[in-house]
Amino acid sequence: MTEATSMLLARLHAAGLTDVGAVEPASGGLAATAGLARRADGTPLFVKAFGEPPADDAFATEAEGLRVLREAGGAVTPEVVLAERDLLVLSVLRPRPDTEAFWEECAHAVAHLHTATAHHRFGWHRDNWLGRRRQVNTWTDDGFEFFARHRLLRWLEEPRVREALDAADRRALERLCDRLPELLPDRPACLTHGDLWAQNVMAAPDGRPALIDPAVSYTWAEVDLAHLWTTAPPPEARVFFERYAALTGLDAGWRERMPILQLRQHLAVIAQFEPGWGAAAHVRATLAPFRERP
Repeated sequence: MTEATSMLLARLHAAGLTDVGAVEPASGGLAATAGLARRADGTPLFVKAFGEPPADDAFATEAEGLRVLREAGGAVTPEVVLAERDLLVLSVLRPRPDTEAFWEECAHAVAHLHTATAHHRFGWHRDNWLGRRRQVNTWTDDGFEFFARHRLLRWLEEPRVREALDAADRRALERLCDRLPELLPDRPACLTHGDLWAQNVMAAPDGRPALIDPAVSYTWAEVDLAHLWTTAPPPEARVFFERYAALTGLDAGWRERMPILQLRQHLAVIAQFEPGWGAAAHVRATLAPFRERP
């Protein structure tokens, strides 16, 4: 076993799952170490851990997010076997099949999640985590204020974001935030997955679309749509966006709004990952119309 899988095995044993004999590495995660294990009775487990947890509640809030997506939004999520400070153990899902039929079913699931969970405020009853950074969820009555303060401007104090964006970039982002009511439609809040990139869409054992790694909050539904749109979903996923729009009555202008909503995940990527995979260039391109003219 590698050092990473040995760490996972040790934590499983420390948590009382002593009948696990080995852990194999699993790919796909960016913020945590993940592996696949099997109990003595043959039950497979997905396990993940941080080398050093960003906070005591990181896995507890993730487990809560999985539960609320399932119970309130009707989404399929893995079952939580164990959630401790330094270990999360889940039931095992399957890799998703990239077929149009699968992505159409996924559109139905996400549309139901969004339309069945309308809320009168923006936020969540506590902060949770987007990767290794705290997601601030302070209850806010106004969606534009919530998105500006807690989904965009909050990233400006992150060290890597300060390095990547200069003073002109920061001022442009502040001006964009001031103009959000002109740029985006006034929509109600709903329960959102919060980190809906393509890698967080998998399949349940019965083949249904399943969601993992949430950072839930009540905010605009299009935040989830924007996240999936910006993370290069496979060509078969084009039916997802078509079907989602038909199911929810989404207007034809949603694609033009996406760069503004995508600023949130681009800033989060800059803050957490080196070299940022071109996220700073995307941010500057979106901010270009809001720069001061000489």
